[in-house]
Amino acid sequence: MTRLIRYSLIGVAFLLWLGGCSGSVMHWMYQTGFVADDYRFGDLYRLSSLPQFKEPQLPCDDPAPVQTDSAARPMSLYIIGDSFSEPQRLSQAAFQGAGLPVNDYRRVHWENQLPVKLDTSKYNVLILESVERHFREHFARPVQSLAVVQDTTRTATGGEPAKTWRRQLFDQIQSKGIEERLETVLFSQNLFLWVKELKASLTLNLFDRYSPKVGLSKDRQHVFVDLDVDTAKVLNSSFAPLGNKEVSRLVDSLNQVALRYRKAGFDAVYLSIIPNKASILDPSRGPYNHLIERIQQHPRLKVPVIDVYSSYRNSRVPVYATGDSHWNCTGRKVWLEQVVNVIR
Repeated sequence: MTRLIRYSLIGVAFLLWLGGCSGSVMHWMYQTGFVADDYRFGDLYRLSSLPQFKEPQLPCDDPAPVQTDSAARPMSLYIIGDSFSEPQRLSQAAFQGAGLPVNDYRRVHWENQLPVKLDTSKYNVLILESVERHFREHFARPVQSLAVVQDTTRTATGGEPAKTWRRQLFDQIQSKGIEERLETVLFSQNLFLWVKELKASLTLNLFDRYSPKVGLSKDRQHVFVDLDVDTAKVLNSSFAPLGNKEVSRLVDSLNQVALRYRKAGFDAVYLSIIPNKASILDPSRGPYNHLIERIQQHPRLKVPVIDVYSSYRNSRVPVYATGDSHWNCTGRKVWLEQVVNVIR
C-alpha cells in the first residue's frame, strides 16, 4: 500500500512537471479540467492577483447572421492581428452576425506565417489589426505574416532537418514560459488564488506596491499591462515620446505593406489600431503621444482606417474588461460595427 501511494505521488508529480514543460500537455490538462484556466478572470487579474479586478471572462454572444443581398459578391476576410483577433474573441460568426457576408475567414498572428491562395471569385479583404502598444514594432520591419501563393499544398524543400523526439523534448524543457506554466499547474485552483489575493492586497495597502507586470491608474480604479504605462518601454507605452519623423516612417511602411498586398490580389486593405487600455481610461497620467490619431490623420496615409479610438474615447459605458487588457463584449460590438460601416 505504501509503495502504491509512493508511486502514485511520483506519477502525479511527473505529470505536473510534464505539464509545465510542454504546452501540448498543458492544453490537454485544461481540456480535461485537471488544471484550472488561470485566465478565467482576465489576464491582468492573473498578473496582479488583486481581487478588485477579478471578473469572470465570459464569451460574447454572436447574433444570427444578418441576411444580405444574395446577388452580393461573397467575401473572404483575412486578418493579420494581435491578441484582440484571437479565435476566442473573434470568429467568422461574429462578422456574419454584424452584417458582413463572410463565407471564408482566416487569421494569422503578426509573428507567424500563413500561406493563402486567394479566390478571385470572392471579394478579398485584409485587415491589419494592431493593438496600439505593438504598432511601432509591427511596422518597423517588413510584414511577412500572410503569404499569397498559387498552391498552398506545396511544401518547402530543404531547410533544417526534422528534429528527433529527444531534441523536441529538450526544446520543450528549455522553452520560454516554463516557469509560468509550472506555476499555473501548481497554483491555478481557487484555494491558491485566495492566498495570492491576500498577499497582493496586503502589499498594495501597506506598501503601495504591486506586480511589476501591471500598472494601476492614478485613482487605482483600473489595471493595465505594464507595457501601456512604463515609459521605459519606448516602443510600447502610450506615454513614451514619439517623434514626427518616426510617425512618417511608420505611415510610409504601412502604405508599402498595403500596396504589396493589393498587388498580390487583395481587393481592399484596411488598418485597425486598437487603443491601449490606458490610452482610454487614464490618458492624463502623463504626456500621451497620440500615436493613433497621428497615424490615422497623417496626410500621407493611403490606407482606409477602421477608427475605434474615437468611439472608445467617447463611450459612456465601459468598453474594456475589468481584469483583462482586452475589450469587453460592448467594446467588441463597437469594433465590429466600425468594421461593417467602413467595409460596406
